[in-house]
Amino acid sequence: MHLFSYFWLLISIWSCLAAAPPRTISKRGNSSFVSSSEDGFSVNGSSLRFVGTNLYWLPTLESNDDIWNVLKNISDTGIKVIRIWAFNDVEIIPGSGTWFQLVQDCTTTINDGPNGLQKLDTVVQMAEQQGLYVIMSLTNNWNPVPDITSSGTPSRDVLISDTSPRNTLSNDYGGMDLYVRQFGLQNHDDFYTNDKILTAFQNYTKQIVLRYLNSPAVFSWELANDARCNSTLPTSPTCTTQTVTKWHAQMAEFIASIDPNHMVSAGTSGFQCTDCPKLYPITPRASPTPTPSPAPGKKRSRVTPLTEEQIIRQRAGTLKEDGVLMKSRWASTATREVSSSICSTTDGSYGVDSQDILNIPNIGFGSFQVFPDQNTYAPNDPNLDAVHNKINSSLAWIQQSAQFAAAVGKPLVLSAFGLVTQSNLNSYVPFNMTCAPYASSAAAMGVTAAIMDATTTTNFANDTQQAQGYGSFLQMGNSAGLGGSMQYQWGSTGITQPGTAIQLDTTNSSSPAAATGDSPNDGYSIANSTAVQQILQQGAQAMAVVS
Repeated sequence: MHLFSYFWLLISIWSCLAAAPPRTISKRGNSSFVSSSEDGFSVNGSSLRFVGTNLYWLPTLESNDDIWNVLKNISDTGIKVIRIWAFNDVEIIPGSGTWFQLVQDCTTTINDGPNGLQKLDTVVQMAEQQGLYVIMSLTNNWNPVPDITSSGTPSRDVLISDTSPRNTLSNDYGGMDLYVRQFGLQNHDDFYTNDKILTAFQNYTKQIVLRYLNSPAVFSWELANDARCNSTLPTSPTCTTQTVTKWHAQMAEFIASIDPNHMVSAGTSGFQCTDCPKLYPITPRASPTPTPSPAPGKKRSRVTPLTEEQIIRQRAGTLKEDGVLMKSRWASTATREVSSSICSTTDGSYGVDSQDILNIPNIGFGSFQVFPDQNTYAPNDPNLDAVHNKINSSLAWIQQSAQFAAAVGKPLVLSAFGLVTQSNLNSYVPFNMTCAPYASSAAAMGVTAAIMDATTTTNFANDTQQAQGYGSFLQMGNSAGLGGSMQYQWGSTGITQPGTAIQLDTTNSSSPAAATGDSPNDGYSIANSTAVQQILQQGAQAMAVVS
């Protein structure tokens, strides 16, 4: 797309967003804690819709000034909610840097020191001072072992891809597989079913929840990032969607029993299973009196669960090719070829039924994620290039996800969305890997097909396409009635202290003290993307609702 057309598109997107009238909900008291209902989120008696961002690495920064400056930049953008890792598990106490919990030989030890949970205290306190809310994720589905030392012990200090320190990647903070390994078990899904692991995880969760019980800065307790049956460790044949749903219900009930103030949320990718047996089946509600289509930003009424037939039908249709975004979809001349079966995002093969999880009584709202470089959300249109197929399928996924949540009657948040750019390929590490497969140095590490040629590189967005896609995602989220949309991930320049995951640039510094560096980058950082930060700012202004 020509540059002029690109800017015309952005103006059109934000004109549509800004035109959305404020959505009011009934006031439910003046509590300073965020709550949810069928109408959405509210706080202090007013409705809340938001644009947010992810920064898993924030508690690893050594300098309080750095933490403050990062949060101030985010707040100045108009972003209201951040999502961080409220866990940092290690198998061996590192020589330096942040860690929250030692999990070793079936025992756990919590680090309450200045390089432990006191760092998390600082983040929460400063977020509150900046007027930000924090989604606190309590564990991660992903924790691949990056290296094995000569003694056979997993090394958590250096990644296999290069000399990047621990905590550079979002999957290098411990998580489910670390518990499984250290409790002497074999399968990833043992995390959901083993009584000893469940007790250990509940102990950690209780320490975190009680620590911030009275903090209005906490938006919600997110039980896990991207929970599913499969991960780096093998999956047992007995793991089903009900295994994962039951764990969410058990943990949500546990947290609700000790914290009456904050919502509990799931952090799944939104995967669904239309035909799986349900632990929490939806009771169809009576259809409301037909009304005109709601304005952008207002929730559409849905009264029945999503079905396989609907998914297949939504994929069909004739679209006009004219190179512009029409009704939030990239268009082609051909009628799209539609598969007669649903794909892995909706057939239960990941062991996740997000609609069933959302219908758990103690779950306050749902979440889903958009990572089209790592997941396939719909069959490709042969008349579109790879990047526009990724954008188009993501928009369809947003619509589809909003429909499954509306059938439950709870708010839905796009908790993470990201497109990898060609300029970020050297840093891009998929969530279940420990190395950057497209980095120029990867071939020397024995990574298959590491060097990308010009043709395959164009499968990834350029900077303009990324900004264009993000604007489209926000527009679609707004029109679909999402409670919030969160970009993955924020990036910052000028970090003044190395921490555990910051590599300082000393090439142009007269002294080490003057050196600064960038925040960690797993391929999604927007540290150097002014265009994306402006889009987030405009989106935040359009999504904000004060009533």
